[in-house]
Amino acid sequence: MSLQESPVIYGTEDILRSLCNSVTRVLSVATQTDIHYSGMVQRITKTCLKPDIGCFVLFDGGFSGLVVINFSAQSALELYESYMLHMGMDKAELATSHTSDEVSNVMGELMNQIVGDFTGKVARELQTHITQNQPKMLVLNKQVMLSVDTNLDRPEARRVTFYTEHNNIFYLELAIDHTEFIKLNDFDAAEAPDPDELIEQANAKKQAPAKQSASSEQDDFLNSLGM
Repeated sequence: MSLQESPVIYGTEDILRSLCNSVTRVLSVATQTDIHYSGMVQRITKTCLKPDIGCFVLFDGGFSGLVVINFSAQSALELYESYMLHMGMDKAELATSHTSDEVSNVMGELMNQIVGDFTGKVARELQTHITQNQPKMLVLNKQVMLSVDTNLDRPEARRVTFYTEHNNIFYLELAIDHTEFIKLNDFDAAEAPDPDELIEQANAKKQAPAKQSASSEQDDFLNSLGM
């Protein structure tokens, strides 16, 4: 009598871990600093935008949900400054207040990259598809806290604490419908595409027609000379 193997099941915590890894990966690469998150996760009853900068993005498709990241003023400025300096900006030209539009724009761009990385991993690892809307950013004062309604049937919400290289704190909150992905057949998750390789392939495709046209022009010239 053979024992039946237990199916591999991916639940809320697995999806959360994948999202957290996207946050650390994108922010670490963008800022060239060390970003890490707590080994403990909180179960929460609702998701909120909190001071000093709250940003959120909705996603839908294979499963629906909401991602919120609440930055303190210190963590937002640290990430903004590290990102801009890595991009080659002069420190004297950088914004010095977290309420600056430039800081909000950078945080929004980083949030967009994080969710984009996450949706790519969902497609490769869970073999399903989700879409996202454009991230929304709000600068909040200490007296304001906004609850975000997710309109989910069986919502599950989690909060994870993140730390910057200088130990400034920001929080990620995830709310999704209760869902499980059960692995029916074995498969190897596709590797993330290498941006450098994609650029090289695109350049190679552009150069190939150019070489062909140059060769045909040379043949036409030789033919005109009777050669």
